[in-house]
Amino acid sequence: MNLPRPRGVALLVALTATLALLCCGGAISALLVDEFDDKEENLSLLSANCGAGGPIDPEAKLPKVGQYNSEQIKNAAIIINVGKQLKLPPRAWVIAVATAMQESNLRNLGFLGERNDHDSLGLFQQRPSTGWGTPKQVTDPVYAATKFYGKLRKVKNWDSLPLTRAAQRVQISAYPGAYAKHEPIATQIVNMLADGAANAVGNSLDMVCPSIGQVSASGWTSPLAASGKGLKKKDKMVVGSGFRTADRPSHQGVDLIIDTGNPVRSVASGVVSRIKCDETFSGKKDCDVAGYPGKGGCGWMLEIRHAGKIMTRYCHLVRRPNLEVGQKVAAGQVVALSGTSGNSSGPHLHFEVHLNNDRSSASAVDPVQFMAEHGSPLGASR
Repeated sequence: MNLPRPRGVALLVALTATLALLCCGGAISALLVDEFDDKEENLSLLSANCGAGGPIDPEAKLPKVGQYNSEQIKNAAIIINVGKQLKLPPRAWVIAVATAMQESNLRNLGFLGERNDHDSLGLFQQRPSTGWGTPKQVTDPVYAATKFYGKLRKVKNWDSLPLTRAAQRVQISAYPGAYAKHEPIATQIVNMLADGAANAVGNSLDMVCPSIGQVSASGWTSPLAASGKGLKKKDKMVVGSGFRTADRPSHQGVDLIIDTGNPVRSVASGVVSRIKCDETFSGKKDCDVAGYPGKGGCGWMLEIRHAGKIMTRYCHLVRRPNLEVGQKVAAGQVVALSGTSGNSSGPHLHFEVHLNNDRSSASAVDPVQFMAEHGSPLGASR
């Protein structure tokens, strides 16, 4: 429906800074990991904000955020509030805000002259000639958002589809893959304007923080199911070896304690980018047998690329995942089975998160902190 528009690469940084400053009667609140020293406290605080305060009033004084001015942020607030009034879950709000970011840069577009894509107007570039409404209607943000949500509700399994597929089935854009890149920033905006609602599960009337095994509104979930052999307590995982600890400074991920043969899930929708038997001991590729300390490598390793140039890595799998490079996977989809192949002292899942689609250690970030910020806490190191 329109040409993709450039986005400011510094927006996420600006959003984080803005989140730290905002607090308006409980309507907007944020908890930043760097403000606390105790990681276990971080997790409980970060996961406590799951939309309980509700969306902020669009008529409230709203700040400029990154490249988005206060009027654009107001339009995002309108989209979110319409979603709540329609009793749609916050996943719909994230999809709608990301779609409007792609279609209009969160601006209520009038007629654009020669730059106009047919007769596309408003926040979602809806076309009066194809039945979306009159020009006056589709340039009313409340009407436009209501129409978008109405179409979204009719998409089968919209709430479990990757954001780009759900948005495309509503918009039928000439650039169907363009929506995905806005998901991380849309998630931040929804969290900012709706008290952390993108971290939640449930509908707009009963939002709660997700338990292990549930996909949050932001589209993220834990790599392990809520129960299984080796998970000692329901809804709580134990990190056996943490990220870059004093005794293991080159440990680029975390080890989640789980017995062999338990389902491993993709933490977000994405595309399989690598499947490899990663072992170096004696040059043998014997990933199909149990490993041991000093053997070398990740054993059976899986990598998945997600929106926002985020890559996740899953190691020590019991056998080669039944997937192919280039295959699309959904958040929560079982992609492998846990094991102890490679350089392993016992059954567990080694899980890494990398930025900028970079496989090197330089791009690795702490998965415990990252997943907490995305509404899917892993647990605490023991």
